[in-house]
Amino acid sequence: MDAVVNAPSARQTELLEAAYRYVLVQGFGQLSLRPLAKAIGSSPRVLLYLYGSKDGLVRALLARARADELALLDTVRGAGRRESDNLVAVVERVWSWLVAEEHRALLTLWVEGYGRSLIDPHGPWGGFARATVEDWMTVLAGAQPAADRDTTEAQAQRTLVLAVLRGALLDLLATGDAERTTTAVRQQLMALRSASTPT
Repeated sequence: MDAVVNAPSARQTELLEAAYRYVLVQGFGQLSLRPLAKAIGSSPRVLLYLYGSKDGLVRALLARARADELALLDTVRGAGRRESDNLVAVVERVWSWLVAEEHRALLTLWVEGYGRSLIDPHGPWGGFARATVEDWMTVLAGAQPAADRDTTEAQAQRTLVLAVLRGALLDLLATGDAERTTTAVRQQLMALRSASTPT
């Protein structure tokens, strides 16, 4: 069994947070239990006891990364309620968060988890990419007028917005060029605003 059924103990939560900080810096690429355990003040035996296997630990770390993603989306969703169905405003807030330099390590980890989920869909990463897309699409749909959000046009609009955000984010992480990527996102938002403005 790879997952712990009971509620995590304080020690398990502490170790998970420490392991999460470790992979934010080191990534998942060469994750090995021995150096991880040493870095967080534990042992491979304890980690295997708590998570059942290395895959179990990876799943727990991906869930922890997704929790940060969901916290961001909850913040965006909550702010959106005060602005009455405004997709442009939501995307502006999302990009402002994504472009902030202090979030680069977390975003790099998301991208790694996303990529590995596509390459190894039956491994511990399985479902991470799909869940991420569904999370973002739900938030973007909530920023569209309720009467329109189930239409083909509205679905295509938020798919395009998500593709622009994801593409700009990958470019940002690869180059560090916040100015150019932000300009590109703003141009797309201008087009979106124009398309949404009644004639």
